[in-house]
Amino acid sequence: MSTTDGEHYFTARPATADERRELHVTLAERELVVTTARGVFSGDRVDRGTGVLLPLVEPDDEAEGDVLDLGCGWGPIALSLGLAQPKRTVWAVDVNERALDLVRRNAEALRLDVRAALPDDVPADLRFAEIWSNPPIRVGKPALHALLQRWCTRLLPGGQAHLVVQKNLGADSLHAWIADGGVPDVDVERTLTARGFRVLTLTRR
Repeated sequence: MSTTDGEHYFTARPATADERRELHVTLAERELVVTTARGVFSGDRVDRGTGVLLPLVEPDDEAEGDVLDLGCGWGPIALSLGLAQPKRTVWAVDVNERALDLVRRNAEALRLDVRAALPDDVPADLRFAEIWSNPPIRVGKPALHALLQRWCTRLLPGGQAHLVVQKNLGADSLHAWIADGGVPDVDVERTLTARGFRVLTLTRR
């Protein structure tokens, strides 16, 4: 999948002009104005898959620990986590540096503890209570599998990863690969089907 400008959203430094725009969105049941830009994933809206995932983020004023938005884009998942679970430390990871800058700006405007970082800048010993992701399916299976193996193995025991994947882009085959041991030491189940998407939930043993 590409951005609305035809450029891959997993480009580290987008070549398109960095034209910022304001976007009116609803996140964690709040009406907000956020900043987005060209050259990032779904820069003109909340993506449909992300829209399926976001209602699963439950408000919890007491939840603690580190959580990860993997492939954060401009930040709808990370911002929702920060709003709904304010005691959490939210990590927003992406290879797109423009996306990370947008997350930082949006989180600062909302006074949220969101730490936007390139993958290699996340402390290697950090473990996550939860991972939330609308993963970059278009990178291809080998890269996608490596991505999930890298991050989902960093869940704490009992921790969960929630992945939203379009049904016609391989959600069921990804489910089968995970269930067959593609990601070690996890159990996987389909927790939701909606609007052509599956939500796969991985639980660390």
